[in-house]
Order: sequence, then structure tokens, then C-alpha cells
Amino acid sequence: MAREFDGKVVVITGASSGVGEASACLFAARGAKVVLAARSADKLAALATRLGGLAIPTDVTLASDLKALVSGTISAFGHLDVLVNNAGTNARGPLEKLDPAGIASVIDTNLKAPLLLTHFALPHLRTSKGVVVNVASIAGHLPLPGEIPYCASKWGLRGFSFAVREEMRRSGVSVCAVSPGPIATRFVLDHLDETPDIVFSQPFLTAEEVAQAVVACALDRKRERAFPFSTLRLAQLAQWMPWLQELLRPALERQGARKKEEWRAKGRA
Repeated sequence: MAREFDGKVVVITGASSGVGEASACLFAARGAKVVLAARSADKLAALATRLGGLAIPTDVTLASDLKALVSGTISAFGHLDVLVNNAGTNARGPLEKLDPAGIASVIDTNLKAPLLLTHFALPHLRTSKGVVVNVASIAGHLPLPGEIPYCASKWGLRGFSFAVREEMRRSGVSVCAVSPGPIATRFVLDHLDETPDIVFSQPFLTAEEVAQAVVACALDRKRERAFPFSTLRLAQLAQWMPWLQELLRPALERQGARKKEEWRAKGRA
């Protein structure tokens, strides 16, 4: 495997599982020194040992922890080249029935944390002419009832990504977004009952496929990678022709309900 990241330092939030863990493995395999951030200290330490990286237990909803993540990285390695804002959470269900604390947690984790961490990292990224990769979602392209805080946070994350990208245009710093469709991780599969049926009407990606897109953005600095194509096209059509989404929704929900039961059966097997 090519080692395009030899000598590079990569910070990844939400690194203890799923897309974060897969990204850390892929960056490390390509020569990077990975700095792993998450709340799960034991999992983080084990992964850091396996990859030869640095574990910094971090609650991304705390500004003090985000500052410590950046300062700990600079203290250990002297520079920062790639920041991957991957940590995420969700609060599913009708908006009027959601716990306000759950709504706040989604916004704090999915949107506020990337904003603040990027803010703290930018002086170092200017020096290295580095790159920020924000893990957004197709939900940031498509209105998704039943996941309103998540949807709002990912629309906001994409807007933030592209605005900072323009602001940094002459600095040598790039900001990219990776916007995947549903991913076959515990983030969704441990919450089958709460996840809207329509989500399951779409092709599921693996964490490794999303990680490959994260690494690709860190290399070529493409503005956004949104995939799979069929799900992206559906999201775009829903934006251009909202009436089409209303027309297709019942059929997609029926299809998704069938697929959800297939996933449920796999979990019992």
C-alpha cells in the first residue's frame, strides 16, 4: 500500500468504532501518525497500541477537551496535517416528542464540536497547509422526518464546510465534506425500531467504504464526496422537485420496512 501520509499527523474524532476506527486504520496503513479521540478510553487505548498512534480521550461537546486535543497533538508531534471531524450522535423520533437535551446533544456533537475543533486547529493547519475532512451525510442533502436534529446538524455541517473552504481559499488549507448514505454500523443497526423505514430503502455502505472516501479527500481535497450515486440522485431530485419526494415516499417506506426486517433477521441469526 502506498504511504502517502508518511510524516503526516492525522487527528480523528469518534475514532473508537465505525467510520472513525476504519479511517484511523487506513491512515495508519498509509504511514500517518494517528491521534485518536473519543470518550471510550479503553477502546481508544487498545486501538492506539495496535496502530502505533496516540489516544486522547475526548468529549467533543466540551470546548476544554477540544483545546486539549489540539494542544496534546502539537505537544506530541509538533504539527497537525489532517483533521477528521467524524464524531456523531442522533436523536430519532417526532420532533415534538424528543427530549430537548437529546436535541442539544446532536447539535453540540455533530455541528458545534466540528466548528470549535476546526477553529482551534486552524492556526496549525495554516502552518502545514493541511486539510479538514468533515463526515457529513446524505441527510444533509435530504429532508428526513424522524431524524430532524440529525438532518439539521448535517445540513449545517455541510454549509460550515463550504463556507470555511472559501474563507481559507488563499491560505493553503482545504475543507472537504464526505456525505455517505446509510452505513452498516451500530449507529443504525442498534436502533432499528427508532430509525425511519425510508432509510432502509437505500443501499447500505460499509465503514471501510466511507473511510476510503475520507482518505481520498485528504489526498485530493475534493470539495465533497457524496455517495452512493443512487441515493444522492434521489436526494437531489427531492430538492429540485419536492413533490416527487412526497409521491415516492410511501413506496420507499414500504420497501425500507421490508429491508429493515431483513436486517433484524440477520441480527437474530
